[in-house]
Amino acid sequence: MKIAIIIALVVIAFLVFVASRPSQYRVERSTTIAAPAAVVFPQINDLHKAAVWSPWLKIDPNVKVAYEGAAAGVGAVSTWAGNSEIGEGRQTIVESKADALVRIKLEFIKPMVGVATTDFTLTSEGGKIRVTWSMYGDNNFIGKIFCLFMNQDKMIGTPFEKGLADLKALTETGVK
Repeated sequence: MKIAIIIALVVIAFLVFVASRPSQYRVERSTTIAAPAAVVFPQINDLHKAAVWSPWLKIDPNVKVAYEGAAAGVGAVSTWAGNSEIGEGRQTIVESKADALVRIKLEFIKPMVGVATTDFTLTSEGGKIRVTWSMYGDNNFIGKIFCLFMNQDKMIGTPFEKGLADLKALTETGVK
């Protein structure tokens, strides 16, 4: 009986601890690119082009990607279905300001259901462009548990760094 009470108290304490964790998260990485915003922006604003430098699709060479809606900018949509590492989901460009911002609504279907927002902001910095890639949203209770055991900043931030490096290499090529 004492063991059952101790286990129940441990479980309750764990649940209270999880509930007390912050629900909002934000992961952000930046790089500076020696290319004009007019060269960088189209690579982000067109989901077809983003597939070339985005790290996520490179994880699963057999991923199935489909596009719908606008060719680029607001209303452009891509869906993906891949292995267990990238799961399944949908992204929709919901805001686009030329040479300044692309905001994307991310809807995750598998392995966990969730919604997040991704921003790409471009700012001029000494003749170069600083591109900041951020993802933010709210964790539900299951997401809070997941984040206790996984480093969310590293899990998202490391691929962001790779993607920004590939975007930099792609857009700086041929730019003098």
